[in-house]
Amino acid sequence: MPKCKHTPLIFEIATKGEASRYIRPLDIPKPDFSEWFGKAYRAEKPNIPDVDEISVVRHYSNMSNKNYHVEMGPYPLGSCTMKYNPKVNEDVAALTGFAATHPLQPDSTVQGNLELLYRLEELLNDVTGMDAYTFQPAAGAHGELAGLLLIKAYHEDRGDTKRNVMIIPDAAHGTNPATASMVGYKVREVKSNEHGMIDLEAFEKAMGDDVAGLMLTNPNTLGIYEENIEKITRMVHDAGGLCYYDGANINAILMHARPGDMGFDCVHLNVHKSFSTPHGGGGPGAGPVGCKAHLEPYLPRPVVRKEEDGYKLDYDRPKSFGKVRSFIGSFSVLVKTYAYILRNGADGLHQAAEGAVANSTYLRERLKGAYRIPYDTPTMHEFVMTGEWQKEKFDCNTLDIVKRLIDYGFHPPTIYFPLIVPEAMMLEPTETETWRDLEQLADAFLSIAKEAETNPELLKNAPHDTPIARPDETRAAREPVLAG
Repeated sequence: MPKCKHTPLIFEIATKGEASRYIRPLDIPKPDFSEWFGKAYRAEKPNIPDVDEISVVRHYSNMSNKNYHVEMGPYPLGSCTMKYNPKVNEDVAALTGFAATHPLQPDSTVQGNLELLYRLEELLNDVTGMDAYTFQPAAGAHGELAGLLLIKAYHEDRGDTKRNVMIIPDAAHGTNPATASMVGYKVREVKSNEHGMIDLEAFEKAMGDDVAGLMLTNPNTLGIYEENIEKITRMVHDAGGLCYYDGANINAILMHARPGDMGFDCVHLNVHKSFSTPHGGGGPGAGPVGCKAHLEPYLPRPVVRKEEDGYKLDYDRPKSFGKVRSFIGSFSVLVKTYAYILRNGADGLHQAAEGAVANSTYLRERLKGAYRIPYDTPTMHEFVMTGEWQKEKFDCNTLDIVKRLIDYGFHPPTIYFPLIVPEAMMLEPTETETWRDLEQLADAFLSIAKEAETNPELLKNAPHDTPIARPDETRAAREPVLAG
């Protein structure tokens, strides 16, 4: 295990008397605080480090610089779409008329807010080919849940209760089978073919009168566009099922293709992926869910309606499956989404998709000689390569490679996913990365490939320049230390 660089704790830099160095002594009698506070008075002094103000500020400023984020450098997490967040989004969301409102205000006092949501729904319908949206879901996986609840409500309303199976490709996002199980569906997995697409023969065999629907993203998690997508959705519909589009990868096809035109009945959008809202930190987030007209009656209540006297929240929805979150959802995040779409317009979103595909394709071509590319099929916004060669020849696995990447100043890509690719590395540079950054990232990967050949121990002991090197991530997740 590599040694870690020690970062001093705030207690370790404390020096007795530092905190009070510039404080004048009291020139009045010291109050008896025990009389003031009674039983609430702390009998013992708190264990607070004795540090002056500037030392505190410098300590935590230096600590914050150890956090890697998209404003520090490329963040090529495949399937996560870690793109730059334009500051104009924050400026718009911070406008008093948006930021100073409360979800319990009467509709008449928040007409601007409701109009924004109404117009955002119109824009997202145009982008995705849907007919209606709910903004309640808090994130992509939460959107998956809402989308499958729509499908379930549709079948139950028709009395078609025998449909208890959800078809999911073997290269699907890991949340898809989990979400299907949460809704009460059995998962029927369909394998991929040698081109990284759905095996149509296996897919046809998976059809039956017990199929409630299909969960699919296109391009898929390998970055490959399903060339038979219309045939696939038609087969599901012919069997009586519905098609759910996982919008995680829609950044690749914005204003080029629409899920609704492919035959999908509902879709969720990860607005942090496609529309540049902040990603990470646990929220707040938003995962709007759109649907075709036949699913609209089942959307969570309320929805925004436009009437002659203005906009209102409509709670009168007898077929709604209920709510998936309080109020209308994360309004400030939706404001940022609206700002991004308006700022770019249709042409800008079109260019963003092309830029994402171009950057990914360029990076793939730079690296394909040094790392194995598992499928000889054109990819779009992201691609998967493997560390199989390095593992077989030099005993350096994918984890070793990406840990070494940290020493070069880059965040690692997604690894060991999708599960159908051994030693997988999934890279998505996004359209916001510059030519210079792409070159530097590619050069780092190429250098690491050479290091694996000439000095494999260097990789096995990486990273070398971080406060923490290789924590036991599995144990940390299963046995978190929540108190000192």
